Amino acid sequence: MDTATKPEYEVVPLARDTLQERVYSQMVGLILDGGIAPGQLVTIQGLAEAFGVSAMPVREALKRLGAAHALTVVSGRSIGIPPLTLARLVDLRNVRTEVEGTAVAWAASRMHDEDLDPIREEFARMELAIAEGNKRDHLRANRAFHFNIYRVADSPTLMSLIEILWLQISPFFNLLHQGDYALGNMHHRAMLEGLVRRDAESARAAIIADIADAFGVLAKILD
Repeated sequence: MDTATKPEYEVVPLARDTLQERVYSQMVGLILDGGIAPGQLVTIQGLAEAFGVSAMPVREALKRLGAAHALTVVSGRSIGIPPLTLARLVDLRNVRTEVEGTAVAWAASRMHDEDLDPIREEFARMELAIAEGNKRDHLRANRAFHFNIYRVADSPTLMSLIEILWLQISPFFNLLHQGDYALGNMHHRAMLEGLVRRDAESARAAIIADIADAFGVLAKILD
C-alpha cells in the first residue's frame, strides 16, 4: 500500500513577493527531475513544510498541475502522479514526436558552438550516472540535456508545450531500467553528433528514436 512521504528534493526558503509562482516552479522541477515517482504519494502539508510556506500556495500550484494532468489528489490530502493509460501514452508519443522533433530540428539550425558545451556536459553526466547506477542523477541530467537543446530552438511557445508534455510523461521514466537508459543514451549521442554537424534531419531522427524506444518499454509495462 502506498504511503505518503516527504519528497527528497533540495529547496530554498521562498520570498513572499512571488510565492505562488515560485512554489509552482519548484513543484514543476520536482516532477520533471523524477522527485515524485508513479505510485509515490506526497501530502500538501509535506510539500508546504519542505518549501517553508503555508498550504495555500501549494494548493494553488496543485490546481495548475492538475489542469496539466501532472498531479492529482489520490486520497484525502495526498497527491500523486495520475495513472497512465496506453491510449494516453500513444497520444503523448505522437505529440512528442512532432513537437520535440521540431524543436530539435530548429535547435540544430540555430546552434552555436557555445550552446553545445552545456549539452555535452549533461550527456557526460548521464554516462556517469548510468555507469554508477544512479537513477536520480540520470533523470536530472536527461531532463537538462533535452531542455538545453530545446532552448536553442528559441521558441517560448514550443518550450511551453514541451514542458506540459514532460510533466505528464517524465515521472514514468522512473520505471525504466539500466539497459533502457543506456539505449536512450545511444540516441542522445546520435542527437549530439547531429547538432555538432548542424544536421537537423539527423538530430530529429535521433530524438524520434529516443521517444519511440521509451514508448515501447512503457507500453510493455502498461500491457
